[in-house]
Amino acid sequence: MPSKPSQSLATFPNPSPQRDYRIHMEIPEFTCLCPRTGQPDFATLYLDYVPDRRCVELKSLKLYIWAFRDEGAFHEAVTSRILDDLVKATRPRFMRLAARFYVRGGIFTTVTAEFRRKGWRPAPAVDLGSLPLRSPAT
Repeated sequence: MPSKPSQSLATFPNPSPQRDYRIHMEIPEFTCLCPRTGQPDFATLYLDYVPDRRCVELKSLKLYIWAFRDEGAFHEAVTSRILDDLVKATRPRFMRLAARFYVRGGIFTTVTAEFRRKGWRPAPAVDLGSLPLRSPAT
């Protein structure tokens, strides 16, 4: 049976809830409709999140994204809605969604929205570029 769009987001248990780690996804085929003209808007979505107890299941995410294809939405509204729905489903420690819309009328648009759980702070970054590539000669 063929798949069809869905507004439902499935999740699964985080296999390493004791650790902060980043999940990065690129979704290059996002489409919605301009609410004023009805013409299609195309975007690549960039999703980054630090899960807590739940991770989003990829097929359900694909079907969820597909559900916007025939919906009219301003870029800012659809980006915020997708982030809100993903946060509600997964309850992450941190989540960022950047929607990079392709040119329309000579203008590229990128909308970025974030969620940060109250009190969560990322661990300090480790700069591996400053480490020697090999041991110094003795």
